Amino acid sequence: MAARWGLRGKSAATLLLACLLSLIPAALIGWQAIDDIRRHFANAYAENYTLLHMQKILAPVSRELALSRRLADSVVTHQWLEDEADPDKRARFFAEAEGFRHAFADRSYFVITDAGGDYYFSDDDQPDQRQPRYRLDAEDPDDAWYFGTIASNEPYNLNVNVDRKLGVTKVWFNVVVRNGQGPLGLAGTGLDLSDFLDAFVRDEAPGLTPMIVDRQGALQAHPSLERIAFSSGAGDGDIDEGQTVHSLLGDAEQRQRLTDAMQASRRSPERVETLWATLEGRERLLSVGYIPEIDWHLITALDLGVAPILERRWLWSLFIALTLVLGILLVAFAYAIDRLILAPLNRLKLSAQAIADGHYDSRLPTSRNDEIGELSQAFSRMADQVERHTQELEGKVRERTRALEQANAEMAAAHQQIGDSLQYASIIQRAILPDRQLELHLEHAHGVLWKPRDTVGGDFYVFRATDRGYLMGVVDCAGHGVPGSLMTMLARAIIDHAILQVGPEDPAAILIETDRQNRDTLRPDQLPASIATNMDIGLAWVDLREQRLTFSGAKIGLYATDGATLERLPGHRQALGHRRPVTYQNQSAPLHLGWTYSLCTDGFLDQAGGDDGFGFGTRRFEAMLKAQARRPIDEQMAAFETELRAYQGSLPQRDDITLLGFRFTRDTDVRQRNREHDSHREPPTDSPAGTGRPQ
Repeated sequence: MAARWGLRGKSAATLLLACLLSLIPAALIGWQAIDDIRRHFANAYAENYTLLHMQKILAPVSRELALSRRLADSVVTHQWLEDEADPDKRARFFAEAEGFRHAFADRSYFVITDAGGDYYFSDDDQPDQRQPRYRLDAEDPDDAWYFGTIASNEPYNLNVNVDRKLGVTKVWFNVVVRNGQGPLGLAGTGLDLSDFLDAFVRDEAPGLTPMIVDRQGALQAHPSLERIAFSSGAGDGDIDEGQTVHSLLGDAEQRQRLTDAMQASRRSPERVETLWATLEGRERLLSVGYIPEIDWHLITALDLGVAPILERRWLWSLFIALTLVLGILLVAFAYAIDRLILAPLNRLKLSAQAIADGHYDSRLPTSRNDEIGELSQAFSRMADQVERHTQELEGKVRERTRALEQANAEMAAAHQQIGDSLQYASIIQRAILPDRQLELHLEHAHGVLWKPRDTVGGDFYVFRATDRGYLMGVVDCAGHGVPGSLMTMLARAIIDHAILQVGPEDPAAILIETDRQNRDTLRPDQLPASIATNMDIGLAWVDLREQRLTFSGAKIGLYATDGATLERLPGHRQALGHRRPVTYQNQSAPLHLGWTYSLCTDGFLDQAGGDDGFGFGTRRFEAMLKAQARRPIDEQMAAFETELRAYQGSLPQRDDITLLGFRFTRDTDVRQRNREHDSHREPPTDSPAGTGRPQ
């Protein structure tokens, strides 16, 4: 019997052939090896370049430093600086110094007398100059390098500095002249900075950037003059962070590694330390060397993307060959997969789609003696059972569809009934709002922003008018939706009864009486713990005759502003219905004509929005009141709603919102008094009337 060559065996053989022919792993490994070789060569290249440049710098710099020290240690120099007024000593010094000048590479020298602070400088432009160019001043920032050098107690230093008085920029070799009593002055020479940079830093090697730094990392030489830390070599003040080599690195970890490399190079000057770092946004190989004779570090930054470490021409041949082999591999693998797997599976898919469309007479091919043939036989048996079960399920679906349609009709009717009930409840709730009384008595001197979170809510506002003045306030009952709206009905009745008991002119007494009646009506010991009966209230009595305002609140304050100044009368921190009764107090203030007064529930202040989803907040609310204070009241309310919506964005409304604003002017006062006089025979305004005016 012939061996059965199944689908699994065919797939395994195809995959094995693909793996054997695949060159992708080899290419990846080869590329990694090439990259390692490239980095190895780059490391050796950078180290050799750094060592070579260290010697290139050391020879001329050491020569100039040695000559400067000989000039400073000369007996003639000491004798003249100890007795500057002696003409013979002076003549001998300048004669000897002229010889040194010709020996210096820059053909210049300088000497400074510590006693007088005179600065002598001679070069080819003014040879044998025997008169001081200028006198140093300890108060002059440009002369701080000298005093820093003297104070350092070091025998010499190399300082890159701009001498603005001479108009030159050089690498200065500053050697201190001392005797047993102390410093006599300073002597030395300088190398022109541009020539120095061209010779030692501005190298033409592609991808290489040499830099010279001191122990602290201050840049003494850099291709960019803006990076050089002038006067840092003389200890002249603090070093600008942007003029250190550390500021060029990517992060603190790389800076610490560079510091460690600099310390290691100082311990072993014969070695060059290397590290990888991000320099000015690009990965560079840094090689760090130390020149102990001049106490400078040479740091070379190698950019592998620019430096010619490896020739790339032969890499292209390798890449083309690898691509060709990979293409042949992909074509062979695709042909094998299509012939052995995809074509049979496609025929199986077409047969299965026909059965899925309800054509059960279509049978799958079952002649193959492998896994696809077994799968086809299983699908054929499944198709027979699916046909039988489909007929049974269709009957059940029709029966259940009729039941669902009936349930949906009943649900729609119930939803319609609930919606109608809520609309009716909303109409009833709006009826308790005193919009008609506000329009009658205040006309355009008031504005209301009333936004229930749901169709109905737990916020409402009150208004009472008398011959003497007006009582206005806002109320925030616990709860939302239907429970909150029912609480508003009860709260309105309790507040109306409290006003009848104590009168409208004492807001604190109204709060106390409302709290007492609320506790008698809704006794906490008879209610579940989950039901809240507390309410926030703010009431303001406006006495037009006395031009005064009396306010009392429970967790609601009164704001007053003229656009430039904002005043706030805070409410008590406990709401009505708290566990312990509170004795509320009145707050009295003059009534400012032309000012806008506002009462607001916490729904406005707590509304989430903005980029972080935080509440609107008291600070933003007060700024909004001041910004809109001079506009007409109705325009203020429209602006408040616009700003609230813009802040809210796509977030849902969190709580019921009520904002009541009013303003009195001298014209408003006269007009209201005339209306009170003309309409004193009209029915009293104690009972609510009107349809409400939600915003």
